[in-house]
Amino acid sequence: MDAHIGQRTRLRMLRPRVLLPVVSAMSIAALCGYFLRSPSPVGHWDSADGEAEFFTAYDLAFESMPEPADTMDVRSSFGVVRVYRFAGTGEASPMLLLPGTASSTPVWADNMPSLLALGDVYTLDLLGEPGRSIQASPIADAEDEAEWLAETITAIPENSVNLIGLSLGGWTAANLAIRRAQHVKTLTLVDPVYTFDNLPMETILRSIPASVPWLPKSARDAFNSYTAGGIEVEDMPVADMIEAGMHHYTMKKPAPTRITEQQLSDLSMPVLAIIAGRSVMHDPKTASATARRALGTEAVHVYEDASHAITGEYPDEITGDIGDFIARP
Repeated sequence: MDAHIGQRTRLRMLRPRVLLPVVSAMSIAALCGYFLRSPSPVGHWDSADGEAEFFTAYDLAFESMPEPADTMDVRSSFGVVRVYRFAGTGEASPMLLLPGTASSTPVWADNMPSLLALGDVYTLDLLGEPGRSIQASPIADAEDEAEWLAETITAIPENSVNLIGLSLGGWTAANLAIRRAQHVKTLTLVDPVYTFDNLPMETILRSIPASVPWLPKSARDAFNSYTAGGIEVEDMPVADMIEAGMHHYTMKKPAPTRITEQQLSDLSMPVLAIIAGRSVMHDPKTASATARRALGTEAVHVYEDASHAITGEYPDEITGDIGDFIARP
């Protein structure tokens, strides 16, 4: 059934409505940028200075994260994947978090305190995207995307995790569950792209100026304002990291292919779909209807007032949904 969200104070909403819409906007622009990129073997930085600018921003954004218990560089067939493990205090089996495009591990900072109360948390930087993962071989299709992620999970002790994906990370998680189900204990999809509906044409068109690195900052600000419901946005560490990645890293992966309703219906593990009622990454009504048909009504939670920045707007509520979900026998 739909998630019923209680009243929140205005103070509670100020922080994520400033930061997370910027994260959401830049992530959407980066995703839509797939349509503007030409084929090439692997993703790469445009210069040493550009790479240094990104990692300065990455390190600053990472200061909002807890201290990792372990940092691992896992070698896969397609490159080296950066994985972090954070030690939790709860008894739930480990969770693995997949970020949206271009956002990397620090995008989960608001969610970490409540998630760690459930149990251990792993995060990773998506391969072929700006971050500390290093692509070494071409990623040609959805099968390749599943393979590098499966190899990464195989390298961690648990070998099967509660997989949680946001935006493009949601698509990446669902893609793995379809092709390598043995590595996925449960699957949580948080406002995923190309999973329950296609990307709206308006969002694609509005993102184009924001996804061209040499256009002025005002082009990105205009798109940020669109995704944030018209509010004024300002620079923050995670947004600076995403913007630096968009300016200086060229992604060389194919655009994600739409996951079919039949593929969703055939998933063998428990699935939770969390959909933002004001998302611009799909039509929320279409997405929720698709999810209910494929997964069942009780598997779908709609946060009616949430934007695509849902993980920052409702971090504790989402953790509550996930905690209840992964605790089911």
